[in-house]
Amino acid sequence: MSEHKERASEAFFGRRRGKTLRAGQTRREETLLPLLKVDLNKPAPERLADLFASSGATKNSCENIRIEIGFGGGEHLVHEMDRFPQTGFIGIEPFINGMAKMLAALEGHEQRLQHIRLYDDDATRLLDWLPESSIAGIDLFYPDPWPKKKHWKRRFVNMKNLNRFARVLKPGAKFRFASDIDTYVNWTLFYCMRHADFYWTANGSKDWKTPFEAWSGTRYEEKALREGRTPAYLTFVRK
Repeated sequence: MSEHKERASEAFFGRRRGKTLRAGQTRREETLLPLLKVDLNKPAPERLADLFASSGATKNSCENIRIEIGFGGGEHLVHEMDRFPQTGFIGIEPFINGMAKMLAALEGHEQRLQHIRLYDDDATRLLDWLPESSIAGIDLFYPDPWPKKKHWKRRFVNMKNLNRFARVLKPGAKFRFASDIDTYVNWTLFYCMRHADFYWTANGSKDWKTPFEAWSGTRYEEKALREGRTPAYLTFVRK
């Protein structure tokens, strides 16, 4: 069995494609995505900020590099990019239609294009490619909860992936997690609080019930609120 098939059976994400892309979306996928996509066939640069130089940014423009895993339609990622123009962002989204929305938000915005890189496959591959202690923050918001017990092994938060986070995060960097599914919130707390390299920042219930600073929300969160589910916002720090 090929590596692709083996990894596909273990994937933390679900379907890859939704509705058929429109002509403009297809054009951006074929022309813009290749310019921004992280090429894992090349060695990671020792200075990760150099990853952004070829998109027009100067080598010193990206003070820190952050990652968002499973950015959906890109609403939060674009919001953070506009808030922090001196930060480099790597957005990971295997769902083709979500990537199409992100590309539409980037096209024609030179400032955004200067500090964004994208990856459209398994996040673990990119995490394994990155240099040690090179990332200033990782966001994982509303990941697929895989509610059936037989699928729990596909939940992204597990000890192996937390080891990956610990390897690439700088000391003091944050791993932020949001979900409206109580069982996944408890699952995440269970694993993170047992991992030697992370500590939870909360001192009381207000801390995990209060959205992150300047929180823009996501379309998944809007759906959760409409359906009466209460989100939780967890922040863990790399020791």
